[in-house]
Amino acid sequence: MVKEIKRAVEIPDAVNVVMDGSMCTVTGPKGTMSRSLWYPGIVIELVDNQVTVDSPNPRKKQQAMIGTISSHINNMIRGVTDGFTYTMKMVYSHFPIQLKVEAGALNIGNFLGEKKPRKARIMGETKVDVKGDELVVTGINIEDVGQTAANIQQATKIKRFDPRVFQDGIYVVEKTTA
Repeated sequence: MVKEIKRAVEIPDAVNVVMDGSMCTVTGPKGTMSRSLWYPGIVIELVDNQVTVDSPNPRKKQQAMIGTISSHINNMIRGVTDGFTYTMKMVYSHFPIQLKVEAGALNIGNFLGEKKPRKARIMGETKVDVKGDELVVTGINIEDVGQTAANIQQATKIKRFDPRVFQDGIYVVEKTTA
């Protein structure tokens, strides 16, 4: 008794999807993304205005990967049409944090009064804007945007102090599509 598991992802009018072997390229108003999508026993086809992800003999792992691959394609389409935005808030009590965006990294100066600035890596084509005590992380790749926000939050992680007392840091406040 094998269930028919098939996922279809609709392609909007403003988006162009090209499948070249296992390489999926999605082009839209905000830019272009390419990604290799392959898993044994899974077939990805471009039919009319939708991408179908199916397996001729779906086992448990293939069923799970069908959902994963269709979600990746859906996120790529959402990224090139709307983009992704993470809003972060800077919190400090005594020492004002100084932020500078420099070539692929965010320098976090004067965190807890430290002399040496901390660094957070900016992934891929992600843009980081500093507006007062807010940071806005934007991009078309949800994985790069999320990883950049995580890098910033982890760079301000406090060690050897009670986190209930020392709540200084930079935290994600809101996640939206632009």
